[in-house]
Amino acid sequence: MADVLIVDDSVFMRTVIRDMLQKDPTITVAGTAADGIEALEKIRTLQPDLITLDIEMPKMNGLELLKELRNVRPRPKVLMLSSLTSKDAEMTEKAIRLGADDFMLKPRDMPHVRDIADELTAKIRHLITLAVPVLHHPQRDDLARPAAQRVVLIGSSAGGPPMLDSLLAGLPADLPAGVIITQHMPAGFTAPLAARFDRIANMPVKETENGDLLETGKVFVSKAGFHTIVSAAITETGVRTGRIVHTQTPPVHGVRPAVDKTFESAAQVFGKNIVSVILSGMGNDAGDGAFAIKQAGGLSFVCDEKDCLVYGMARSAMKRNAVDQVLPLEKIPDAVERAVMQMERAYV
Repeated sequence: MADVLIVDDSVFMRTVIRDMLQKDPTITVAGTAADGIEALEKIRTLQPDLITLDIEMPKMNGLELLKELRNVRPRPKVLMLSSLTSKDAEMTEKAIRLGADDFMLKPRDMPHVRDIADELTAKIRHLITLAVPVLHHPQRDDLARPAAQRVVLIGSSAGGPPMLDSLLAGLPADLPAGVIITQHMPAGFTAPLAARFDRIANMPVKETENGDLLETGKVFVSKAGFHTIVSAAITETGVRTGRIVHTQTPPVHGVRPAVDKTFESAAQVFGKNIVSVILSGMGNDAGDGAFAIKQAGGLSFVCDEKDCLVYGMARSAMKRNAVDQVLPLEKIPDAVERAVMQMERAYV
């Protein structure tokens, strides 16, 4: 059972959200709040498992509340509810940087607000079941890292960001591979997502830039609005590695970046020195990519359905017979580390 606090300055929205949530037997509405100050008081009193959070509110807005939540224990999970206007998008980006666990869009037209009921309850149930990673600020050196000769590729979509929190928190700082995450998101949202991951992961995390060389022990988040292509590159010392190339060729499966684009291109460069991971996501993106990795001699893991919000991407890889193991989320970091350590140190 999940206890939820609804935080929104609109009486209408608080009423509608409460009505939607109360229809789910696994969710209890612990209370509502009209602004951040009231919400902070009720969070300390009611200790909800999760809050749904609006951004623009009087007295204390959603971003200010997120800053205050850094000092609250136990801290509830936070699901942002925002309209994707240009202003709301910018503020939602900031909310992700400040530690919001996930976000979803509110319809701008009131008659369609109730259309989000199924997605809202599903996201809440999914967030509640995931473990909370420890937020920290790892002490890392700024020295150049060796070019990556092994690579971990992660594909993710709806329901993926909180799963990525857990996965990245479990990967070791000295993982001898580069990591690329391709997460379906609107343009502008992957930079703050990378910044949030950087606070959680044991390795440094950054959004991809065109021309980035893959480095050992570094995580790259595919920039939204571009496909992340991995091309072969040779360093000045003669090491063969991969380079990030951004392209704005048409969307694949209706998305850009597409997981298939990253997986397929990386398979041509890294061959059997790839391990891929497919997390929650709808649609068929990742199936062709996982098949290309399988053909190249690499490994592909998918997350167990019980840990995923949506299972379309994982199922697309299974249909191609391209999956080596199905694992619960908590076991994926160790499996990835073992797979990487078993790879050959160099490849042809």
